[in-house]
Amino acid sequence: MDLKFELGWVDYAIMLVYFVFVLGIGWALKKYMKDASAFLEAGRSLPAWVAGLAFISTNLGALEVMGMTASGLKYGMLTTHFYWIGAIPAMIFLALFMMPFYYGSKARSVPEYLKLRFDEKTRGLNAILFAVMTILASGISMYALAILMEKVLGWDFHMCLWASAIIVLAYTYLGGLSSAIYNEVLQFFIIVIGLLPIVFLALKDVGGWMGLKAQLATITTEKGFAADTWTTTWQHTGQATSNPMGVEWFGILMGLGLVLSFGYWCTNFLIVQRAMAAESKAAAVKVPLIGALPKMFIPFLIIVPGIIALVLLNNPAKGFVLPVDANGSPVYDYTIIMLLKQYLPTGVLGLGITALLASFMSGMAGNVSAFNTVWTYDIYQSYIRPVTGNKEKDDKHYLTVGKIATVFGVLVSIGAAYIASKFGNIMDFLQTIFSTINAPLFAVIFLGMFWKRTTGHAAFIGLLVGFAVAMLHHGLTIPHGSMTYFKGGWLGVVHEYPVEMAQNFWTAIFAFTTSTTLTVVLSLVTKKVKSDEELIGLVYSLTPRDKVFVKEWYNRPVVLASIVGVVCVILSIIFW
Repeated sequence: MDLKFELGWVDYAIMLVYFVFVLGIGWALKKYMKDASAFLEAGRSLPAWVAGLAFISTNLGALEVMGMTASGLKYGMLTTHFYWIGAIPAMIFLALFMMPFYYGSKARSVPEYLKLRFDEKTRGLNAILFAVMTILASGISMYALAILMEKVLGWDFHMCLWASAIIVLAYTYLGGLSSAIYNEVLQFFIIVIGLLPIVFLALKDVGGWMGLKAQLATITTEKGFAADTWTTTWQHTGQATSNPMGVEWFGILMGLGLVLSFGYWCTNFLIVQRAMAAESKAAAVKVPLIGALPKMFIPFLIIVPGIIALVLLNNPAKGFVLPVDANGSPVYDYTIIMLLKQYLPTGVLGLGITALLASFMSGMAGNVSAFNTVWTYDIYQSYIRPVTGNKEKDDKHYLTVGKIATVFGVLVSIGAAYIASKFGNIMDFLQTIFSTINAPLFAVIFLGMFWKRTTGHAAFIGLLVGFAVAMLHHGLTIPHGSMTYFKGGWLGVVHEYPVEMAQNFWTAIFAFTTSTTLTVVLSLVTKKVKSDEELIGLVYSLTPRDKVFVKEWYNRPVVLASIVGVVCVILSIIFW
């Protein structure tokens, strides 16, 4: 089928202006990139609101825009679990309890915090795993952007990959982390403005929210589910077979709400790096809370249109179709693209396409900027060329290394983009990565930060075995109907899950449980190497509480956290 859009000069002009702004930001910040700290850490100088919007925008990439819209079609409002239970509680916890340690320890990355808290080998293992994860995630964003440009503009897929890579490389190479963060703030507003018209136009087309529910009732009943399954979140999670996600409430609460959520938001350096770039500890604490406020409402921007797409697909009169794969199954990744084509006229269409371009470039740049920091500080500086003691010489050298790592990260991400093309839903691929790497990492960091008895040997083995168990579980299980080893079963099949998401949740649960159990047991039987004095500022029970005075009551972290928590609970009740 022909997916190519009929774009006017206004649409192309909007996209051109966007690219000029993106590259302009990088060029304007180039003069400030005088040392490694400025390039890789933004000099720890950014205001809380800038870092807060970047905090949420770096996650508002391919995962959310293409992946979540596709998942909205597949799973309905159940997809909002990735926000209201799978993000907000973890973001509040990160702000109030973990950011003071990350920022106060002066660690330049999460792997470096592991070195300070445990030892070098634990830092090295996490650094390697994280580097692989960021490259794969960056590749996913490149793949998604290449699909968009190929189908919408009619350009060659391979050329699109390289074009997007060159643009991201240019502004990240010029302005470092600062450029990535300021571009993420710009991209956040473009995404919201560009996609908001689809929500209103699509809802109007199906008769509003009540009209949507009425039409969904017939469709979901035919699928064998209750009439309101696609418009509720918890009602039909008593059994895995009663909802399209194929997961019961325990799997959602434990696998997503605890393990995947806290593992991603509290230990993923890609996310934490934005808060660590803030100008002070007080600002760093507020960053996740500032990001949480818009985060709660993103589902209405990208998941609801996906749900509407299900109604459109089942009404031939609407003329809405999705491309199909070789097996005749819909390719869900195209959902947002086809919605753009369905509803936006020339001019507005250019804005919507630019919003998608912004989201994908945000994901690419975020991962690349995190990769170059971990590579430079946690791999190169630790194992290849340690500091010499000459600060000026070292700063210049590591600045050069950081820029080379940026180029290398972009090139390897291109290879990862071709791996991403093997998955039917890019969100499922991302969750596979997160469940294998972030789940055991969260167990180790949580124990280390809140239990002073945790030892370095135990943490290392717990992290390594937890990752191995995640890979083992993925290799022995498959989602129903899987035809590729990328989705599991490459060691043989001992269990089949209803869908990929259920497999990911349980992979995370097994990895986290294994890592936690091993780390606790081994900590009790191995010798504690670091004294209590060495752990001050790294362990909760040993660190004095800093009282940061904030004059405006509404700007205090506890108040902001309370507001975020209450709104999240209200939304969960409304869509229960």
